[in-house]
Amino acid sequence: MTKMGEFEGASSPNWETLERFVRVEAQHFIQRVLEEAVAEFLGRKKSERRTTAEGNDGYRNGYGKPRKLSLSVGTVEVRRPRVRGVDEPFESKVLPLFKRQSPAMQTLLPELYLHGLALRDFDLAMRGLLGEGAPLSPATMLRLKSQWAVEYDAWKRRDLSALELVYLWGDGIYVKAGLDDAKAALLVLIGALADGSKVVLAVESGHRESTESWSRVLRDLKARGLRAPKLTAGDGGLGLWGALRGVYPESAEQRCWNHKMVNVLDQLPKKLQEKGKAALQKIWYAEHVADAEQWQKEFRKTFGGPG
Repeated sequence: MTKMGEFEGASSPNWETLERFVRVEAQHFIQRVLEEAVAEFLGRKKSERRTTAEGNDGYRNGYGKPRKLSLSVGTVEVRRPRVRGVDEPFESKVLPLFKRQSPAMQTLLPELYLHGLALRDFDLAMRGLLGEGAPLSPATMLRLKSQWAVEYDAWKRRDLSALELVYLWGDGIYVKAGLDDAKAALLVLIGALADGSKVVLAVESGHRESTESWSRVLRDLKARGLRAPKLTAGDGGLGLWGALRGVYPESAEQRCWNHKMVNVLDQLPKKLQEKGKAALQKIWYAEHVADAEQWQKEFRKTFGGPG
């Protein structure tokens, strides 16, 4: 680990030293922020005497042991300034006691697990991302994984009765998530609310083409108070449609434009796909039905297709 104030190499970074330069600059910045926090706490800068009775009676007392901190740019080493002679202990908001990873890194670890990275591979992956000095251990990774599982379980049980659902999008996403069956996927449902905001409603493992898998997800949402959407959009091949008619039969159905465009463009030669995409978007974004129908005729005329 580079000592404070040092950077091996040229004064300006090059491609080979860029990441190292960023880590050292982050290290210097965090250390400066810690020093400023102590100055604000004591009411005076380092080596400055207290001139009024309003200043804090405390004083600086060197530094604690160097601490390794894992950030998304790598692992850096910083020192927490120590303060003595105060009634209330100094606590840094930037670097609280016992913290070793930034919130971004705490989120990254469970995500790597979700994408199929086995526990025994975590250490190797993290060393590559954060450097050999990363303060990680199997116990740390198990704890973060367990914390994510608890948060996910609470999210799955939340009450949905207050949501004013208007639109619902559904899709099955194949990921390397360590699922037992190679054909299993993540069934994802996203809703659009009356106020214009979007919310992720469900992320469950299941079979993309299975009506029963989608029915299980929809029944759970309904049991937690989710009202029927005005319209549901999804891919034409999903088992979602059979499930929707059984759980929310009052919802209108619509093929997802994005999936439909991809399917149409796959039938065109590569040299025409960009032009075809622009023509399809004119249909998609038409302000009136008559305009959409006219652009549809133009597309058929230019690229062919059923009449």
